[in-house]
Amino acid sequence: MAEILYINGLTAGYGPLRVLHEVDFRVEEGERIGLVGLNGHGKTTLFRAVSHLTGWQSGSIKLNGEEIGGTRSTGPGRQTSAIVRKGMAMTPQGDAIFPGLTVRQHLDCGAYSRLAWRERHKRRDMVMDIFPPLRKLEDSIVGKLSGGERRMVSVGRALMVDASLYLIDEPSLGLAPKISTSVIDALFSLPKDGRGMVIAEQNVALLSGRVDRMVGMHAGRIRGDVGHVGLE
Repeated sequence: MAEILYINGLTAGYGPLRVLHEVDFRVEEGERIGLVGLNGHGKTTLFRAVSHLTGWQSGSIKLNGEEIGGTRSTGPGRQTSAIVRKGMAMTPQGDAIFPGLTVRQHLDCGAYSRLAWRERHKRRDMVMDIFPPLRKLEDSIVGKLSGGERRMVSVGRALMVDASLYLIDEPSLGLAPKISTSVIDALFSLPKDGRGMVIAEQNVALLSGRVDRMVGMHAGRIRGDVGHVGLE
């Protein structure tokens, strides 16, 4: 299988703080990976480094065989739109919403590419098939929704574009167990179709037996085997 994401020797941080230490990581076509570890150990920073949202970074990051890493020389976010166009979609940790927009407007924000925008009505229907509660809330203001509904909107926004790599950061954070399970179920209902998905989670039980690989992260380093992460 071809590699969608290949990371080699990635070091990244913010200001004087070094968070990631020589990280090596890969995602192959059709692969679903659980990235597990406690808060503060680098899972979000890894996603932000792929998206060029860290304060600084060095090392190789290849998306679909094209180099998007290297030594950062521009401010956070300067290259993010170009990386999205190359096939990356990310759901940030927490709600990450625009509270004054409706559900429909919020989802349309995710239709970033020209093709996705032209097909936004069809893609919006697809998202609402995945998250049925959103259909009756299409004209509702997102800021007034429940925590679970806001998380569905946030994840749905990332699904509006045809990405080859989905980075989903802590989808269960702050949610009741039943709602967390429904969000995870929806993510795993997506057809693989050569895409890769990495789900960063503290709740190992939510992902256990459902992902192709479980990778641990501890103190800014990949540990490989979840048994070595120290989650107990």
